[in-house]
Amino acid sequence: MTHFPDIGVEIHGHVGLIEIRRPPLNFFDIALINQIADALEGFDRDIEIRASVLAAQGKAFCAGANFGDPARQAQEAKGDPADSLGPINHLYMQAVRIFRCKKPVVAAVHGAAIGGGLGLAVSADFRVTCPEARFSANFTKLGFHPGFGLTVTLPELVGKNNAELMFYTSRRVTGEEALKMGLANECVPQDQVRNAAMKLAAEIAECSPLGLLSTRATMRAGLADRVMAATEHELAEQTRLRATEDFKEGVKATEERRFANFKGR
Repeated sequence: MTHFPDIGVEIHGHVGLIEIRRPPLNFFDIALINQIADALEGFDRDIEIRASVLAAQGKAFCAGANFGDPARQAQEAKGDPADSLGPINHLYMQAVRIFRCKKPVVAAVHGAAIGGGLGLAVSADFRVTCPEARFSANFTKLGFHPGFGLTVTLPELVGKNNAELMFYTSRRVTGEEALKMGLANECVPQDQVRNAAMKLAAEIAECSPLGLLSTRATMRAGLADRVMAATEHELAEQTRLRATEDFKEGVKATEERRFANFKGR
């Protein structure tokens, strides 16, 4: 089995488990997304695996990009707080690979899923969560545009207006609220999230593997292509906005845990 530096991969019967191991907040970048995509593609090649679970160590499921790390701060001095993510267009290419994978995925969201972390959670077929979890598309609070294909995936899950509400306010949605709006499929006590996700994946894995592949291909037909098209627009908008004063102020305000003083320029 391939060893990855930032994720753990285990097999439990017909269920594959991917565990993000960047605690406590599991910030993402191109390397992490690449590893998750590689692991999922490996599951696709393994005839014994019929479903998988994406979980995480630490406090958060995935708190998005780490705009407060030293690499980001060094880039800020050069004028671009987003560069620590690596080339965003390359990150998006890795993200689309996740959507092209063929077998059902259950995300075990035991903590915060923020920004790109929300995009990662939404890339799964199902989400098991808990009252303590928080889901947030916090891009506009950063002076940014949503990414990771969320302009396609989030409205398909929660409806256009609920997606707009999350995008325009950047508010944090609790696990219970996520269940009500269709963003989550189950809400259980926090210490039971992973077990519940594994149980759901095992239930899926009891079904015919050929039937699962066929049905999922029908249900998600064209999704990866729609995400690809959306990311091209999202990338163009992010590239434009990351050059603004507002983006730099939004990142700084988030880092300093204060309200941003946006100027519209």
